[in-house]
Amino acid sequence: MFQEKIRNFCIVAHIDHGKSTLADRLLEITHTLDKRNIIEQTLDSMDLEREKGITIKLKSIRMEYQGYQLNLIDTPGHVDFSYEVSRSLEACEGAILLVDKTQGIQAQTVSNFYKATDSNLKIIPVINKIDLDTGDIEKIKKDMCQTFGFEDSEILCVSGKTGEGVEELLEKIIEVVPYPTGKKDSPARALVFDSSYDEYLGVVANVKVVDGNFKIEKNKKIKFIATEATASPEEAGYTKIKRVRTDTLMTGEVGYIATGLKDIHTVKVGDTVGWEGEKPLPLPGYKEIKPFVFVSIYPIDNSKSTHLREALEKLSLSDSSLTYEPENNTALGFGFRCGFLGLLHAEIVQERLEREYNLNLISTTPAVRYKITNTRNEEFFITSPADLPDVTSLKEIQEPWILCRIICPAVYSGQVMTLCTERRAVLKKMEYPNENNIFFEYELPLAELVYNFFDDLKSVSSGFASLDYDFLDYRQVNAVKLNVLVHGEIIDPLTNIVLKNKAPEIGRSLLKKLKEIIPRQQFAVSLQAAVGGKILAREDIPAMRKDVLAKMSGGHRERKDKLLDIQKKGKARMKRIGKVDIPQEAFRQILEGSAR
Repeated sequence: MFQEKIRNFCIVAHIDHGKSTLADRLLEITHTLDKRNIIEQTLDSMDLEREKGITIKLKSIRMEYQGYQLNLIDTPGHVDFSYEVSRSLEACEGAILLVDKTQGIQAQTVSNFYKATDSNLKIIPVINKIDLDTGDIEKIKKDMCQTFGFEDSEILCVSGKTGEGVEELLEKIIEVVPYPTGKKDSPARALVFDSSYDEYLGVVANVKVVDGNFKIEKNKKIKFIATEATASPEEAGYTKIKRVRTDTLMTGEVGYIATGLKDIHTVKVGDTVGWEGEKPLPLPGYKEIKPFVFVSIYPIDNSKSTHLREALEKLSLSDSSLTYEPENNTALGFGFRCGFLGLLHAEIVQERLEREYNLNLISTTPAVRYKITNTRNEEFFITSPADLPDVTSLKEIQEPWILCRIICPAVYSGQVMTLCTERRAVLKKMEYPNENNIFFEYELPLAELVYNFFDDLKSVSSGFASLDYDFLDYRQVNAVKLNVLVHGEIIDPLTNIVLKNKAPEIGRSLLKKLKEIIPRQQFAVSLQAAVGGKILAREDIPAMRKDVLAKMSGGHRERKDKLLDIQKKGKARMKRIGKVDIPQEAFRQILEGSAR
């Protein structure tokens, strides 16, 4: 009977459609928190989430309402954090599909609908922000019926801000979301859908108990199937803003298990945990997320490299899409090559590293993973442009392509199509899901998306276009490695892989920026952009002039000529043996500028 009183659900929506605000009202109405203790975006606990107004990490919280246990999992809306959505879906039986009254159906709305459908979740369609004067509820209802096949009577209307309609939504959740159907008498097993590290409790696994139960007892150990790690758990319980210790989790419940493990690699998201000796069957996890964008991160103070490694280890525990491997660079020292799902994801991780772990960092220009075939027909992948072999040993370069879905008002269709054509996109589908909007499906090189595509899309559509994407495949590209040489020396952090026909233009642009940033030396410095042995562009930084005649108030011309000749010979010698001093701050300015 207890199991039938459990409802596990999540809220999925496009970014800024009001998920966190609706969650606040659910907490208030269920008296999980007193109204006076509720702050805006209660579940967005990170400073970054509040500053940017977005959810970055999924959060789970337990509520009690009319004798039912309601486990809510709040999810991010930005496309870069779509992996967080896929994780939450596996722990739920139902999903609230939220649509903003003022914006209507967006790209992530469509994507989340299909993800929830694929996970066999009961979907509750909801229109939010009905307290606002703008927007047409009837029109959005019609659009949702046409796009998703809902009945008009199924769609609820709420205001996450005022609370209007939220009690009806709670009753709907109890009515239509199925209770978890696990077997309470079977060997215990739970799905790990998130994890974090606690200084005192070790690795804390957030779990959904599928079968059996977990009652913490002395000398009784749990075992993780994938990693085969065992542990004597410290405690178990659920989250109600803060952790509530119960030391028991029953079938169907969502909660946490404090493992006591200090090695963060022993607990993996998507793993199955059970009691040692019972040998439960592994649960079907969700697909492993592979990073799309790669950035090298270095501490400005190289003595902090060990600190950076430890910080990345702790972040990767709760962020399964973050990858990293050590990297050493002569210019920037020891750092890590990190993989991300997008530029926002990279930005958030770097900001968290700097804020939470007191690190001062520098990052390189974002790059994608290329598939390389050499002249011996050997295939391998590279994530750093500096690793691209010499052109003489190259047979083929392939770049990643994505399937990109764009929704925007029909009035902006021409501008969006022009932008996509300029970015080498191939149109695969164009539809009108409703009378006002147009839906595009493009195949697009991921490298084009990385470099300001989303910003440009928002610009040409006056901010109305929305975007979602999935990895597609690898395709051949006529690309080259563009090297930047300072005084004849290749600077690896500034190396880029670019289209062959755009290499001269990009090279000239980079050298002009470099000329402005590098301080003048005692000798003239040449800046060159090159592909292989061919110089495509050149800039020169003149020598810092020193007036050797300043102390001469007079004298014969021969004495002046002698001093000038000595200076000339000295500069020539410095030019032969001198090494250009490029401050790390200069690298930071160049690389940040390139990223934008």
